[in-house]
Amino acid sequence: MTEKRIMIRFLNQFIYPALSGLVIALLVILFAPNWLGLPQISVNNMLNRGEQLLGIGEVSFSSAVKIAAPAVVNIATATLVNDANRSRMPKSPFTENNLGRAKVETSLGSGVIISPDGYLLTNNHVIEGADRIVAVLKDGREESASIVGRDPETDLAVLKIDLKDLPNLNLANSGQTEVGDVVLAIGNPFGLGQTVTMGIISATGRNDLSLNTYEDFIQTDAAINVGNSGGALINTRGELLGINTLLFSRGGGNEGVGFAIPSSMARFVTQSIIKYGRVVRGWLGIESQPLTSRLAEAYGVKSNVGILISGVYDDGPADRAGLKRGDILIAINNISTSDGRKVMNMVAQEPPGSEVTLQVLRNNQPLVVKAVVATRPNMVN
Repeated sequence: MTEKRIMIRFLNQFIYPALSGLVIALLVILFAPNWLGLPQISVNNMLNRGEQLLGIGEVSFSSAVKIAAPAVVNIATATLVNDANRSRMPKSPFTENNLGRAKVETSLGSGVIISPDGYLLTNNHVIEGADRIVAVLKDGREESASIVGRDPETDLAVLKIDLKDLPNLNLANSGQTEVGDVVLAIGNPFGLGQTVTMGIISATGRNDLSLNTYEDFIQTDAAINVGNSGGALINTRGELLGINTLLFSRGGGNEGVGFAIPSSMARFVTQSIIKYGRVVRGWLGIESQPLTSRLAEAYGVKSNVGILISGVYDDGPADRAGLKRGDILIAINNISTSDGRKVMNMVAQEPPGSEVTLQVLRNNQPLVVKAVVATRPNMVN
């Protein structure tokens, strides 16, 4: 009986008051949140939110669009063309500019503001060959843009506009995206003005399109059409996952197969261009080929164990580290290397002068060597 009395006293003194306080707090939050400085919560909003969490009812991504849309711009470019007839210039953001009376060819694309002081990301092919570039903001402002640097090997370009305190997008970690994630594409398709489309991530790590030297595309079924190039692929939090770059289509329209350059690659390219005016990439000085089942059988190894080194550049980092033609590269810094293009992307983002550990098989025997990464020679004008 003594223990029972102690328990009852404990409940009366501590538990019941705590529960009563919790109930009162919930009632205040529901019916008088202004007492606590909180916004008013309606029962309907709570029910709608519950339905969304349960996967039923109305779902909206308007909050993500409101975050991202102001940071996505239309890119208009003009290229002066000699024209003996001096044709009248088309109506465009360039009409009021003193470009003379020469004929002007215009094209439209998209871009993404990535810093409040005016740095923009777009596709290299959007601005290539342009004599003048104008960024048209969502609020209607038009501003001339200068080229900070271009990288044809990834089809990216960094621009700068002379405005401050701009809306800008945070770059998400594209390496954490998964197939099936919901994404939104924002851009300027067909010159219609800013448009948002929705889809999912259909695939990641697409690097066999043979369009760019460095490829690691995100594939999506969100509609990406002509004019979307350089626009934003965002997640449902309004963060930048990639730069929309192209679509696969037989007839020129959207068929649910679009591609974006991932934010991880865009971040590396942007930081290098802003710092150096160009992209500085790491280089090992090797040529490689896939380890097919036939080659694997010939070397007495598994077909997916790594890549075959088919060539070593004289006096390059790999040569100085002792690698030889016929070695099988199985890992760099303990990261497996069964895909030659992924290896090239990985090495490219290593700072020149840094040391990497290479794990290889030579005559079916494991070998570990150290190599100092060099600066990749300029192979594209």
